[in-house]
Amino acid sequence: MPINDFDGDTFVAYLDISGFRELMKKEKALEALDKLYGYGYDILKKDYQVYGIFFSDLGLLYTRRINDKKKSLKSLLCVIKEINRRMLESDVMLKTSIAYGHFGYYRKNEFIRISKTATYGWGFVNAYLDNEKADDPKLQTGQCRIVKKNLPSEIENCFLSNNCNQEDKILEFIKDRDGDSDRYYFYWMANSPSEISDFEEQYKSACKLESDLKYDKILKVLKESVRK
Repeated sequence: MPINDFDGDTFVAYLDISGFRELMKKEKALEALDKLYGYGYDILKKDYQVYGIFFSDLGLLYTRRINDKKKSLKSLLCVIKEINRRMLESDVMLKTSIAYGHFGYYRKNEFIRISKTATYGWGFVNAYLDNEKADDPKLQTGQCRIVKKNLPSEIENCFLSNNCNQEDKILEFIKDRDGDSDRYYFYWMANSPSEISDFEEQYKSACKLESDLKYDKILKVLKESVRK
């Protein structure tokens, strides 16, 4: 069933497969795409009220709960956490950027030789730019971060309060990160907020390795964190 039109301010997540060109060289790209599309399908079938558009090696996720911003973000984070963990089981890692802002999606007339997906808005653009273009710092393999620009005040206050009830536990995994004042980071790979500091040390060490070793080491660090 096609997605209905949408126009409003919401959270938008832009995620893509890390090292996709290398997977193409190793003839593993199609398998990775099958996993991304398959897991995305299975997860979004659940009642998260999160919608997804998948094409090439990326997914665009957004929610329509525009009147309950905290619930909207929590739903999106739950989906991102599950997709990342499922992909990790297949030795595939993602990069994810989340932004808040205007997002529009419109169905267009199609016929058998053309498919059209009209998407636009600053929520989409800022998530895309952070994922693909930002280099201060550059988004790294396995990371998920939230652009602070344009975040609703109630969301900012929730992050800063450190006073989460049981229903808000997933928000405890959102932290500031040294060297980046413009974004929050979502530690989907941690099972407890107390594990984040230790994970960061191991992750930073992995990122310092040469490129031919870094991917496998980051994969190992993420897997070990999830298994704790």
